[in-house]
Amino acid sequence: MKYRISKGNKVILVPYPAQGHVTPMLKLGSALLSHGFRPVIATPEFIHAKISKKIDANKDGTLCMAIPNDGLDAGKATHDFFAVETAMEEKMPTGFKRLLRREKLIDETACVIVDLLASWAIDVARDLGLKVAGFWPAMLTTYKLIDSIPDMIVAGIISQTAGCPLQLERPTCSLPSQPNITTKDLPWLIGNSSSRLSRFKFWTRTMNRSRTLEWILVNTFPAELITSNNNTNGCNDHPTILPVGPLSAHSRIQNNPTFWEEDMSCLDWLNQQATRSVVYVSFGSWVSPIGKDKLMALALALETCKRPFIWVLAASWRDGLPKDYLERVSKHGRIVAWAPQTHVLQHDAVGCYLMHCGWNSTMEAIQFRKPLVCYPVAGDQFVNCAFIVKKWRVGVQIEELGPSDVHEGLRSVMEDDDMSERMKRLNEDMITSAMASSKVMANLTNFISDVTSQCAGQGKP
Repeated sequence: MKYRISKGNKVILVPYPAQGHVTPMLKLGSALLSHGFRPVIATPEFIHAKISKKIDANKDGTLCMAIPNDGLDAGKATHDFFAVETAMEEKMPTGFKRLLRREKLIDETACVIVDLLASWAIDVARDLGLKVAGFWPAMLTTYKLIDSIPDMIVAGIISQTAGCPLQLERPTCSLPSQPNITTKDLPWLIGNSSSRLSRFKFWTRTMNRSRTLEWILVNTFPAELITSNNNTNGCNDHPTILPVGPLSAHSRIQNNPTFWEEDMSCLDWLNQQATRSVVYVSFGSWVSPIGKDKLMALALALETCKRPFIWVLAASWRDGLPKDYLERVSKHGRIVAWAPQTHVLQHDAVGCYLMHCGWNSTMEAIQFRKPLVCYPVAGDQFVNCAFIVKKWRVGVQIEELGPSDVHEGLRSVMEDDDMSERMKRLNEDMITSAMASSKVMANLTNFISDVTSQCAGQGKP
C-alpha cells in the first residue's frame, strides 16, 4: 500500500493498558525524543488521568492523549484481561481514529509504534495510511515462543484448537545456549480451560497481525539476539527484530510515571539499614494470581526470617494479614502500597529482590545488580525465571512462599559471593558496556532512518 508522506515528526505510541506495558513504552518514547521525534502516547482515559500530570512534571517532551470512549470500566481495567481484550477489539479502534483526526495528527505522524499486545491498533494505523512498527516489551525468547505456535502444532506439541500441551512438560523449540523451555511455561496456560482457550486465541491473533509488520522493536539487550539464534533481517512472513533495551537503562526518564502514588518515606527507612541487608519484596501491580493463603504464608516467612524487608502490598490485600502483623514487624519490616522501585533497587541497603519475574523488574534488578529470589506466577514470568536461574545463575526459584522455602531462598542469594560476581558480569554484558549501548543506539538509528526514508517516498511503498 501507499503511505502518507509525513509533514511532521510525531511518533504515536500505543501501549497495552497496564503499568508494566506503559512504563517501557514511555521509556521508548524518551529514547526516540533524543533522535528528534516528538512522542505521543495514546492510552485509555483511566490511564491518561493517572499519568498525564506526572509525565508533564518530568518535562521529558512526551505528549499524553486519551483514547475516547475506550469501553473500559476504570475499576476493573487494570486486572480484568478479558474486559480489556473486548474493549481493545470492539471499542478502541473507533476511539483511536477519532483521536487522531480530532487532534489532526495523521499528517504530522511519521510512524505508529504498537505494543503487540495491543495489536488492534496495527490495522487502524494501516487504514489511515500510516507506517506502523511493533513493540515487544518483554524478552525476545518469549516472542519467539509465541511466534512458534504453528510449528508446535505441526510437531504435535500443542493442540490446534486450544494450544493445550499434548504431552506434559514436553520441550518446546529448543535453541543453542538457552535453558530448556517446556510446555508448562507457555504463557496462555492460566486459569481454567475456558480462560486458556481465550488467551490462546488472543496470542494467535496477536502473532498473525505481528507477522505483517516490517519491524519489531524489542525491549531486550542485543546479546539475546545472538543467543536466540535469530535472523535480524525481515522476510516475507517475519519482521526485522531490533533489540532496543533494556530501556530502563537507556532512557532519560529515571522515575517511572506510575498509576499509584509512591511511598517515598521508605527511602528514609532504607538509609537506616545496613548495607545489603534488606529484602525487597514486590509482585508488581497484579498479585491476585498468588491468592490470600500464599500471601499469609509469605507474611509469616518475612516475620520469622528476621531480615529487614520492604514489602509492596496494596491496602486492599492487607485484611488477610495475621492479627497485629504490622505492629509485630514494625522493628524490621516496612509495608508500602507502592514503592519508588528504581530508587529502592539502587539503594546500597537492599541485598536481594523477592519477585514474580516480570520482565521490567528483572531488567531493573540486573541494572542495579540485585540477586533474585523467584516466584513466577503467570505469563512470561516462567520463561524469565528459567533464564535467571538456569542460564544467568543470578537467582534461585522457590516453589512455595512458606517460611522454609523463603528462608532458604534468601539465605542462598544473600550469602553467595559467586552469584554477586555473576550478576556484576551480566550487568556489564547487557547494560553498561559501550558495545551494548552502541548496538542499541545503532538499532534505533537504523529504524528511524528506514521510517524517515519511506515516509519521504524514498523507500519501497
